[in-house]
Amino acid sequence: MTAGCKFCQIIAGEIPAHFVLDTDDVVAFLDHRPLFPGHTLVLPRDHVETLADLPEDRVGPFFRQVQRVEAAVRTAMEAQGSFVAENNVVSQSVAHLHVHVVPRRRKDGLRGFFWPRTKYASDAQAAAVAAGIRERLV
Repeated sequence: MTAGCKFCQIIAGEIPAHFVLDTDDVVAFLDHRPLFPGHTLVLPRDHVETLADLPEDRVGPFFRQVQRVEAAVRTAMEAQGSFVAENNVVSQSVAHLHVHVVPRRRKDGLRGFFWPRTKYASDAQAAAVAAGIRERLV
């Protein structure tokens, strides 16, 4: 537990939340300000700030739980689909790794990724960006 972390306080029972999953390694609870009812946050029980900080051997097990929660949210909310997202640092409201699972329906009012989309100036620019990312894969 990290002092001052709101999610660590929820996990410790210091702040109430509506839990939907509680395992030794992963917890999930309803977002207190949901985009839609059923909007759930899935996070590691241990304090990990970003996806890059999650130990490699825990990535698969963590995302298996995200997968389970996504299926349960979609079914329970009778949704047609879902939006699954995770922010690192920028737009990360709490510095504790968490994945948003949001039930979706056609014409529910959400558009794209909630921010303006852009285009590459050319195919060459897109190719250069792709190459730069490939070179940095670890």
